[in-house]
Amino acid sequence: MPAYDLIIRNGTIVDGTGAPRYTADIAVKDGLIAAVGTVRGDAAQEIDASGRIVAPGWVDVHTHYDGQATWDAEMAPSSWHGVTTVIMGNCGVGFAPAAPNRHEWLIGLMEGVEDIPGTALAEGMKWNWETFPEYLDALEQMPRTVDVGTHVPHGAVRAYVLGDREKPGAIPTTDDIRKMADIVEEGVRAGALGFSTSRTVIHKSVDGEVVPGTTATAEELIEIGRAMGRVGYGVFEMASDMKREWDEFGWMGALSRETGLPVTYAALQSIAKEMPLDEQIAEMRRHNAQGANIIAQIALRGNGIVMAWQGTVHPFRFRPSYVAIADLPWAAQLAKLKDPAFRAQVLAEESVYPQSDIIGLLMMISKGWHNQFVMDDGFDYEPQEEASILARAKTAGVSPDAYAYDKLMENDGTGFVYLPILNYADGNLDFLESLQASDDTVNSLSDGGAHCGTICDAASPTFMLEHWVRDRKRGRDREGGRISLEHAIKRQCHDTARLYGLDDRGILAPGYLADINVIDFENLRLLKPWLAFDLPAGGKRLLQKAEGYDYTIKGGKVTFHKGEWTGETPGGLIRGPQRADLLEAAE
Repeated sequence: MPAYDLIIRNGTIVDGTGAPRYTADIAVKDGLIAAVGTVRGDAAQEIDASGRIVAPGWVDVHTHYDGQATWDAEMAPSSWHGVTTVIMGNCGVGFAPAAPNRHEWLIGLMEGVEDIPGTALAEGMKWNWETFPEYLDALEQMPRTVDVGTHVPHGAVRAYVLGDREKPGAIPTTDDIRKMADIVEEGVRAGALGFSTSRTVIHKSVDGEVVPGTTATAEELIEIGRAMGRVGYGVFEMASDMKREWDEFGWMGALSRETGLPVTYAALQSIAKEMPLDEQIAEMRRHNAQGANIIAQIALRGNGIVMAWQGTVHPFRFRPSYVAIADLPWAAQLAKLKDPAFRAQVLAEESVYPQSDIIGLLMMISKGWHNQFVMDDGFDYEPQEEASILARAKTAGVSPDAYAYDKLMENDGTGFVYLPILNYADGNLDFLESLQASDDTVNSLSDGGAHCGTICDAASPTFMLEHWVRDRKRGRDREGGRISLEHAIKRQCHDTARLYGLDDRGILAPGYLADINVIDFENLRLLKPWLAFDLPAGGKRLLQKAEGYDYTIKGGKVTFHKGEWTGETPGGLIRGPQRADLLEAAE
């Protein structure tokens, strides 16, 4: 019988600790790394990794696969990009606890906040749970390509306790807050990795109502945080508009100091945030200096909208002639869009906006030509002003409207236009250089599984390697603002795993989980996104693959080879922190 299940030979090891790379073999047995170095003996399978980077599997802490994880074993698109662990239930939205009469409400909340088709959720989920522990049990029944962990979501908890009283501005009683805290404590004791909430007006249900956490008081949030403190672990995750009157850092700091638990928030350049990003970071560090443990989650590129005729939005979405055909089947829409007379009619019109408190965003979508970019092959996600639709249209001698219309019509109406609405206020990503060097930030905000018709940032780990490590040329220093491969991999494996107490992964060393990527680094590249209609009920989603992942290995099993799923599903449910006690035995 072979000594090992798998040996990866002659790879360039980047082990996840930030240490310099080195050449070695890795042996795997029973789902764990058994040896690193010069490995003697044989294995049931061997991989020659000569000339390849061998790194831990990525740990993505900000996803929204809450529904998809109940029906889909492949867990694409995150699994296509070397991710072996996902944490979902972020931003206060999820599907447990779920009273039987609140299923439709919870679907509407997720559809509105995260742009996941409600029809897909309604058809895909079986709702074989009510309480949060029962939801974990349901998740545990399905094997997947990746491990999944989750938060207890504030929206579901509030809806369960308040019932029909859950409306914008609803004020829970002291007894309501106690019941909510009890549910969160029960969920964390059952294995949830934390609790999440959302406090931003951008997050609305499909009916246009702000999410429950938006109007929650600091007292409510702190009492829920104390519930996790009683358990002794858990991460408090939040998205917020950072209004100064809310004093978010005040209560976050107080909660973290009292419970000893980490509090993490989405740190972005955003027109919705009253407090600028620099001030957010400064306030976080002021409280951390006083004993708090607040961690900023940062995105690695402009969070934007990928616009297309069949996507959720595009620049002509509010022009009357397009509105008149918006509900037609795609074939009928396409025929009209190809009609020169219809094109001229659309271009002659002005957008007519619905009543909205995000009218500025709608205007950016419909005529922000200076910050919109055609997604050509090999698209640079840090585009310069001369690549904008405004600049290109001027060079071509046409109006920006006409240029954008014609680019969207390419490839039979499947063209894409990129609009970075967050994290691109300066027209570059220079501000992220120092943040990526900081221990009080983590790489995050991929939103894997969400915003199906507007983004595909589940590819963020691939972008990190391709852009930030290898190709970036726009930075403040002579190295183009790039970061080292060792540091980048540490941030996407070790640092994200440690935030959530997952001490059993993110490092290539004996005793750790055999979650491994074998990467052709020089040829790693993102491919062009496309719209698929493969969710339940034909729901749409933007997808993006990559070239360069030779192998992705989860728990010692090869799950992906050259970008194709092998059919293996070694992933399971993570219940609570994963300690490194097994390391002593392995060593």
